[in-house]
Amino acid sequence: MYFWPCLGSGLSWEPRSRTVEQVHLRCTEGSLEWLYPARALRVVLEPNLSSTRHTTVCIKPASDFQGASIYVERAGQLHLVVSEAEEARLRHVSCFSAHTPQRVALFLQASPQRDISRRMASFQYELLSNQSVAGPDFQKMALVEAMCRPCDNMELLMAICSSDFVVRGSIQNVSHDPENHISQVEVSVQKVYRQKNRIFRQDEATGEWRGPIKTLLKCKVKKGAGDFLFTGNEHFGEAWLGCAPRFKDFNFIYQTARDRGTNPCEFQFS
Repeated sequence: MYFWPCLGSGLSWEPRSRTVEQVHLRCTEGSLEWLYPARALRVVLEPNLSSTRHTTVCIKPASDFQGASIYVERAGQLHLVVSEAEEARLRHVSCFSAHTPQRVALFLQASPQRDISRRMASFQYELLSNQSVAGPDFQKMALVEAMCRPCDNMELLMAICSSDFVVRGSIQNVSHDPENHISQVEVSVQKVYRQKNRIFRQDEATGEWRGPIKTLLKCKVKKGAGDFLFTGNEHFGEAWLGCAPRFKDFNFIYQTARDRGTNPCEFQFS
């Protein structure tokens, strides 16, 4: 799914108006850009999939987020989520529980300033339906993908059916970010079976396909030889590791399940 932006400018409002403008966003993930923020903006996340209970909301401010703070409405009160004054928080994803699963309201308050030129308050958001990831920490959102243990056969078979990306490749390098408790795996890709966005791309100079996959530092991922089948989900344009068996092991598990008629979906090797 692509991030469809919603654009708006504070300069379009009447100078003496005290009305709080409202924006309704119907997708479960997307982005909003508020140009030249002035006064306040109320953003209602109200996805069309009303039957789905979205229990967690995650927000990722843009690297150049300026001019406003973001609050979430709960029981008639505003709770701060993103503050322009706290630069450290602007580099991280904030997640919080949604008290009303079908409707989440955010309140953007413009910061007092004389010169609003070249300011833009923009962020990406995701509504998640997995109750196990509720909490203020983005790392908890990744726990579903980064289980830090080998997947069992059924988890693996389900992963190839439901993951945002499924690729075959080898580990070229593993780097660690102790401050954010994250590791990044650089993958040399032999075959892209599926990806939601273009995270795995072909290098124009070498013709090789490559892409980064993130996981939690505590999973202690190390560089290993051989081919793997990497699966997982994407959050805010980044791939997060799920199941990653050796390809030969996956081949045996899948073929055995297929012979028994227990495979949950078909997988095309070619």
